[in-house]
Amino acid sequence: MLKGKKVLLGVTASIAAYKTAELVRLFKKEGALVRVIQTEASLDFIAPLTLATLSENPVLTKMVDPDSGEWSNHVELGLWADIMVIAPLTANTMAKMKSGECDNLLLATYLSAKCPVFFAPAMDLDMYKHPSTKANISTLQEYGNTLIPSGFGELASGLVGEGRMAEPSEIIESIIAKLNNDLPLTNKKVLITAGPTHESIDPVRFIANRSTGKMGIALAIEAANKGALVSLVLGPTHLECNHSNINVYKVITASQMYEQVNAYFSTSDIGIFTAAVADYKPVFVAKNKIKKSDNNLNISLEKTVDILAQMGNKKSDKQFIVGFELETDNEVENAKDKLKRKNLDMIVLNSLNNKGAGFQHNTNKITIIDKANNISNFELKDKIEVAKDVIDKIIELSE
Repeated sequence: MLKGKKVLLGVTASIAAYKTAELVRLFKKEGALVRVIQTEASLDFIAPLTLATLSENPVLTKMVDPDSGEWSNHVELGLWADIMVIAPLTANTMAKMKSGECDNLLLATYLSAKCPVFFAPAMDLDMYKHPSTKANISTLQEYGNTLIPSGFGELASGLVGEGRMAEPSEIIESIIAKLNNDLPLTNKKVLITAGPTHESIDPVRFIANRSTGKMGIALAIEAANKGALVSLVLGPTHLECNHSNINVYKVITASQMYEQVNAYFSTSDIGIFTAAVADYKPVFVAKNKIKKSDNNLNISLEKTVDILAQMGNKKSDKQFIVGFELETDNEVENAKDKLKRKNLDMIVLNSLNNKGAGFQHNTNKITIIDKANNISNFELKDKIEVAKDVIDKIIELSE
């Protein structure tokens, strides 16, 4: 997708500027031609020699070179580029772009650019959340520029939250996805649940299952790669999911998962429910650790909310819902029953009787059943490949 593309990278004065070395390397790896413009203040964060070496082109900073008197033609640069990427973009430069200020080479080139412009903000949490920043981001998008959202994590200040620049690999993925206008899920909103839930018995113990969330995360990434805007509601897992088109909402209990799903379901086009949600939870949760004794321990359980059934009852004719079913016996019959009972459009069945399928494996073997009871069987595959099969089938059936 980026092979032969002329990429103009603008670098502003953020600590995240150190990531631009990797960003340039990834652009080159994709086969792009790269030129770099740095603001003068950004030179304190990354040396132009580094970016010049990696891009194989001189780094431009000033409108006029003080030694040679040579003019850096911002108009020519704007016309040269197939893609302009400003990463990291500080709050200061963002505000100038919004108001049309033109006091350096980068801003002059931005105003002259005829190509798609992508911007990846980088700033501290409070700055990122400030109403003026939100307004500036919105205005830049209204101008036709494409936002590459900031990520969530530890910031230079020590705070934890939104504001860190998207990782270089995420920036590349976002640009490729945006440029590929034929992506079948472009602008579709996809809601996915993944992982287990934990229901506390006491402060130490909880009821859980063996789900890792691998399948749901693979589905989220595949949907995002096909252009979808994904909301991933993720139960407790050691796995991470990083993609510019995916917002991750971490939860622990079934009730927390229900709250997040309920918040995003009405605006979703597609719902994919892979999470292994606990069916029961303790009626009472002990405040202190339950001590071991010579007596048996009886724990009273009550049902948790049936998230899939609730969403099935709420879904509109325009929404497409997919459930997952893990079975050990009467697999197809049970899956068909769940498909009908919970008002699903499609169900993905996997059996623990199949070696290499189910929890804690990198592989899975699935059977897909649609609303008309058509059955599609698939061979044992890596879960990444399984995700492609599932998403392709959703696209086929939801058209």
